[in-house]
Amino acid sequence: MNTKQLMDIALDAAKLNEMPADCGIIVPGEKIKKVLMGVDMETGELLLAKQLGFDCVVTHHPKNTNMDMIDLLDTHIRKLEALGVPKNKGQKLLEERKTELNYNWHVANSRRAESAAKLLDMPYMSLHTPADIIGEMIVQDFLDKKFGDNPDTKVQEIVDALEEIGEYKNSVRKPVIRVGGKDSYAGKIYVLMSGLTGPGPKILKEYFEAGVGTLVMMHIPEKDAKELKEQNIGNVIIAGHMSSDSLGLNKIAELWAKKGVETTMMSGIVAP
Repeated sequence: MNTKQLMDIALDAAKLNEMPADCGIIVPGEKIKKVLMGVDMETGELLLAKQLGFDCVVTHHPKNTNMDMIDLLDTHIRKLEALGVPKNKGQKLLEERKTELNYNWHVANSRRAESAAKLLDMPYMSLHTPADIIGEMIVQDFLDKKFGDNPDTKVQEIVDALEEIGEYKNSVRKPVIRVGGKDSYAGKIYVLMSGLTGPGPKILKEYFEAGVGTLVMMHIPEKDAKELKEQNIGNVIIAGHMSSDSLGLNKIAELWAKKGVETTMMSGIVAP
């Protein structure tokens, strides 16, 4: 297998026709049989991979230099549009968040790990959105089958159910309620784990106003949770960051194994 074939398998599993801007084959490679994968894989992990004889390193969080990845936030425009929110409204509400990210990322040392991989001649890839989409699909399907449209489902029941999934059960950081209470009615359950990163409270409010009762997410800043509490509209369950990332990454590694590629997990990935 080569790096392009590995990438294509991940994209296909996420039902993507092209590589998103937060993914990349940073250093291409051929004849890959042993992969070292983690949520964050930088210079130290690249050195470890070289020392241990791995053929390729795969990181989840992006280490490439493509500023266009900020546009992946537009995923929320499409998601909200499917819930009945006009496209122009979603676009306007996202502008502030996209500007904030642009300022933050413009100063980043974005070629730090890339330069190390090139010096080591170590094939190096980043896989972000595909893994997030796969994880999102897994959790949404699980909760749909578990609760359906049951109007009496409580938020704590969702939290308890999530721990039936191996990655959440085995994580040291369990799913938690960040907005709402354990006895709050869940309403429509919507899993929101793709779209680059958190879109901010203004966009999250739109999900609630469009009919979502409970959002299940990977993470949320305290300030965003506080603002949503003040709005007093819906509920937010945080399933967990590393554990949610692990759902998609474990699935991708499983698919690679069917092609004869052995993947060793580290750096935040939780076993199923």
